[in-house]
Amino acid sequence: MYHNNSIRILTGNSHPELAQAVADRLNVPLVPCTVKKFSNGEIDVKIFESVRDEDVFIIQSGCADANDNLMELLILISACKTASARRITAVIPCFPYARMDKKDKSRAPITAKLVANMLVVAGCDHVITMDLHASQIQGFFDIPVDNLFSEPLMLSYIKRYIEGWKDAIIVSPDAGGAKRTTAVADKLGVEFALINRKRDGRKEDAPEKMEILVGDVKDKVAILVDDMIDTGVTLTLAAKTLHEKGAKSVHALISHGLLAETNVSLIDQLPLEQLVVTNTIPQTSNKKACSKLTVIDVSSTIAESIRRTHNGESISLLFGEWAESGNVDLL
Repeated sequence: MYHNNSIRILTGNSHPELAQAVADRLNVPLVPCTVKKFSNGEIDVKIFESVRDEDVFIIQSGCADANDNLMELLILISACKTASARRITAVIPCFPYARMDKKDKSRAPITAKLVANMLVVAGCDHVITMDLHASQIQGFFDIPVDNLFSEPLMLSYIKRYIEGWKDAIIVSPDAGGAKRTTAVADKLGVEFALINRKRDGRKEDAPEKMEILVGDVKDKVAILVDDMIDTGVTLTLAAKTLHEKGAKSVHALISHGLLAETNVSLIDQLPLEQLVVTNTIPQTSNKKACSKLTVIDVSSTIAESIRRTHNGESISLLFGEWAESGNVDLL
């Protein structure tokens, strides 16, 4: 029997494996519900247990079919709101439309702000997400937002699984990731490098290449750190550039492995030792297609954030020694 205001976990169709892993770690069963489509594409949601006066957490990631996953999340939130849930927390491991966080050209939409408004209007009381593309997205909300970091897990992985990491150099593939990369380099006590992507010549159809602006990678273990990989073009250019510049080996650690437009099997042909991603996005099919792909399980971090949120405890420990001292679970 459940007592009032217990943890209730729901999920849509975006990443049921992660939701089940989180539920197992909390020793809480998933609330049975179905999320399916009518013939015209409308989404139908049915929740088969009461959530009245409960602390509801809805786990839904913004992966492939991001629009459908977003609508599923909004409808689940609305359904729980009208069913008198005490508090509704949207757990969004990979925030949809996070790359559209500013007006960088005329008439460009700030879609991340629109998504924030939609979540609040649907009835969301709290948001838990991971590795936002831009931290200012938290300011788009008028409700509490907890932005978790995969960085402690990445640091643990580097120390345990990358040979020669003490002689490594942490590389940012663009200027936007410099702050993230320097933080990792500082915590490891190693050097930092910055590479820049540019076109070879002034013509629009000229081939792109990369050049190293800061740092020397020769005879060092190069570790690329970024928050997202989608097409894989940047990763391809960066790996080849670092190899050409004399790096001893090249590793890539990416938070969100969207890999939506990537021919994943081509990663095996790159001068890359391994591509490490988290399971904020489902990686089962990608792992079968790419022998160099390694997946870090973030369910422990998400589960602990849910437990601490429910009990009214601080989650700041998730950003420090608590996370780095734990085991890195690989899938």
